Amino acid sequence: MERKLVISPSPHIHDNVTTQRLMRDVIIALCPAFLVSAWFFGVSVLLVALVSVGTCVGLEWALQKYVLKVHPTVSDMSAALTGLLLAMNLPSGIPLYMVAIGAAFAVGVVKISFGGLGSNLFNPAIAGRIFMLISFPVAMTSWTMPVEGFFPTDATTGATPLAIMAHDLAEGLTPQAIMAEHGFSYSRMLFGQIGGSFGEVSALALLLGFAYLLIRKVITWHIPVTVFLAVTVFTGIFWLLDPSKNPDPLFHLLTGGLMLGAIFMATDYVTSPMLKKGAVIYAAGIGILTCVIRKWGSFPEGISFAILIMNALVPLINMYVKPKRFGGK
Repeated sequence: MERKLVISPSPHIHDNVTTQRLMRDVIIALCPAFLVSAWFFGVSVLLVALVSVGTCVGLEWALQKYVLKVHPTVSDMSAALTGLLLAMNLPSGIPLYMVAIGAAFAVGVVKISFGGLGSNLFNPAIAGRIFMLISFPVAMTSWTMPVEGFFPTDATTGATPLAIMAHDLAEGLTPQAIMAEHGFSYSRMLFGQIGGSFGEVSALALLLGFAYLLIRKVITWHIPVTVFLAVTVFTGIFWLLDPSKNPDPLFHLLTGGLMLGAIFMATDYVTSPMLKKGAVIYAAGIGILTCVIRKWGSFPEGISFAILIMNALVPLINMYVKPKRFGGK
């Protein structure tokens, strides 16, 4: 009987699970946040998601079949997940042709050009979002305000809580006054009645997805919880030093794309460290960099840049954080 040694890129999982099952579970975990966003932002959410997912799946299939001359692997659902994650990082009212360009960059440049699933250095959805932010800065920062109902007729645009907080703090207002003036409350942030990309509007829905992924053992708690702890400690220090100039840690946890990034993108098998110790270092770096960018950077949000920077450091982390050799002391 002929035996073959199969060598493949990471992730290597010693279990009977398949890539398709893992990707499907992540998509299921995203459903609560997607449904909440569809209720608050309407049918435009579906259009953005369809264009993003369709472009990712169609382009990956075409590149593999006609350019690389290999059997297409879109059935593993990784391209569909990339498209959905990218869509959930975008404003609901963004022009659809921009969505297609961002999705094409995510799959064609960041994923397939590096060798496909398992070989990409950066998370494709994160890289696609940053590419779009640089290429289309106005459209990428024109946030639709949530209006209940699947077919809203009076949708408006406005700034996110992070952007409003950063602007008004620079004007000399206190965080407490800013939250009172704009009607920000932790319950609104938790349930989704705030502006932003349609994947970040409901922290509660994202936490439900997190619980599902933990129960299904798709991810472990190490990366998301470490990111949350790093953000809490970093922002908590500044808040305790001067609460009149710094929002409290809970505000940072519930606003922006922190939860979406920490739970669904920082935990990507391919672009995160292999060992738990390395994962904690990686996640702590993401949390600290996110806070540094939010406090001193030119963008009010920092999670995407933080994940991309730490993706680049993963090979270095894996090099220095190694398991003990068998029989070693």
